[in-house]
Amino acid sequence: MNNFLQKLYKIEEYAAASLLSAATLLIFVSAVTRTFDLPLNWALDLTLFLFAWSVFLGADVAMRRNNLVNVDLLVARLPVPVQRACAVVSYILILVFLGALTGYGFWLSYASRARAFQGIPWFSYTWVALSVPVGSILMIITTIRQFRAYLKEARPPAAEDGEVL
Repeated sequence: MNNFLQKLYKIEEYAAASLLSAATLLIFVSAVTRTFDLPLNWALDLTLFLFAWSVFLGADVAMRRNNLVNVDLLVARLPVPVQRACAVVSYILILVFLGALTGYGFWLSYASRARAFQGIPWFSYTWVALSVPVGSILMIITTIRQFRAYLKEARPPAAEDGEVL
């Protein structure tokens, strides 16, 4: 299972970076062609798709590497047992939120199945909306793994590449 997750993580990292790069390039090309009165009417729609997927895949990559913003000014001044309780509550709240995001994301995907993009009429908005539950499921897996590691080690796991942030 661990080998499978490592391969999945590599694919996810490359996909997030590639999708964001493609969205950036597409917006640039669209701006250049618009300058010459040759607008790409479908470019904004496709960029929305690429950006949505890069955001949710990238959020999981950032979460897995412990690169998300963490403000612990107050919590760091509390006694260690209280810090630990705050961390446990935090992990549980994150899991509840991601569970709700997954459920509502699937509902949104289903509800938007008939909605098409204006510039790409054959492309359903469902493909954009699916980025929410898929990314949330990946973040749930990451959160559960980090929570288990926290409970075993009594401290947050270090970043994947060994760099403590």
